[in-house]
Amino acid sequence: MSFFDEDEPPSTEIRPPRASRPVSASRPQRAPRRLPPDHHALVVRRRVLAGVAVVVLIVIVIGIAGLVSGGGKEELETYGHNVSAIIKESDENVSSPFFQAISGAGGQQRGSVEQRINELRYVAEEQEKKVSAMSVPESLAGAQRYLELVLELRAEGLTKIGGRISAALGGGTESGSDYKLIAGAMQTFLTSDIVYSQRVAPLIDTALEADGASGQDVADTQFLPNLGWLEPGTLTTRISGQSATAGSGALAPGTHGTNLVSVSVATNQLLPGEANHVAGGPNPTFTVKVENDGENREADIKVDVSVTAAGKEYSSYNIIAKAAAGQTQGVEVPIEGVPLNTTTEVEVYVEPVPGETDLENNKATYEVTFS
Repeated sequence: MSFFDEDEPPSTEIRPPRASRPVSASRPQRAPRRLPPDHHALVVRRRVLAGVAVVVLIVIVIGIAGLVSGGGKEELETYGHNVSAIIKESDENVSSPFFQAISGAGGQQRGSVEQRINELRYVAEEQEKKVSAMSVPESLAGAQRYLELVLELRAEGLTKIGGRISAALGGGTESGSDYKLIAGAMQTFLTSDIVYSQRVAPLIDTALEADGASGQDVADTQFLPNLGWLEPGTLTTRISGQSATAGSGALAPGTHGTNLVSVSVATNQLLPGEANHVAGGPNPTFTVKVENDGENREADIKVDVSVTAAGKEYSSYNIIAKAAAGQTQGVEVPIEGVPLNTTTEVEVYVEPVPGETDLENNKATYEVTFS
C-alpha cells in the first residue's frame, strides 16, 4: 500500500484492562504527608491547660483551707462548751454544797462536817483530772494552763480547810488560830475566781471571736460567795453559829429570828399553793424579801433557792449582809438553765441566824412553770 492509500478504519476490538502492577512485599508504602503543626494553636492549647490547672489548684487550696478553718472553729467551740460545763460543775457540785456544809457547822458533829468536806475535795480533784484530760486547741494552751490552776487551787483550799475544821469546831484554846487559818485558805477560792475571770475567760472569748464564733460566751464563775469569808471574825460567826458580843462568846440578849416575806420573779410574785406561770426564759432571777423579826441586828442572812424538775435540781443562794431589828431586806438569787414549759417545784429557804429557834416562817414552796 502506498503512502497515499486510505487509512484503515479503527479497530473496534475491546481489550481487557491492563492489570495493575503488583506491589512488591519488600517495598514499604509511603506514609501520607503530614502537615506541619500550627504553632499558634499549640501555644493557645498549652495556655488553656495551664489556666485550668491553676484554677483547679486554687479550688483545692480553698477547699482545704475551708476544712481546716471550719475544723478549728468547731474545736474552739467544743473547748468553750467543755470549759463552761466543768466550771458550772465546780460551782454547783462543790462550792454550793461546801458553803452549805460549813454554814452553822457548830451545831453539827465535827466528824460529819470534816467528812463532807473531804467528799467534796474528792469531787474537786476529779474535776481537776477531767480538765487535764481535755482536748485543747493549740491557740488555747495558755487558757488551759490557767484553767488547770483554777481547779488545783479549789482542791487545795478544800484540803486545807478539811484539815482544820474539826479543831476549829472543838472550841479549844487554839480554835481562834484555826479559824484564821481557814479564813486564809479561803483566799485560794478568791484567787481561783480572779484567775478564771482575768485569764481563762478572756483568752477563750478572744479566740472564739477571732475565729468567728463571737456569739458564744464562756460561763462565769464565783466559787467564793462573798468577801465576808476572808475576815476571821465574820467567818467564825458563820461557821460556829454564834453571834457573839465582843469578847463574851455569848449571844446578844433579846430575840433572834427572820421571816420569809415574799418571793418574786420580775413582776411576778409567786403564790404558794397555786400554779404560777413566769415568762422570761431559762435563767430567772428570784427576788426574796426577808424580815428581821427579832430584837437584834443580824448579819450574813443566807437565802437558798432551788428549782426541781424531773428529778434534777438547779440551785443557788445569796446573802443579806445586814438587817436591823424589824427591817425588811431584799436579795436577788439568779438561777441558770431551768427547764421551760414544764411544772417545777421552787423551794426558798432562809437559813436561821444564830439564836433563832422558830423556823416555821423561814421556808416556802411554789409550783412554777417557766416559759
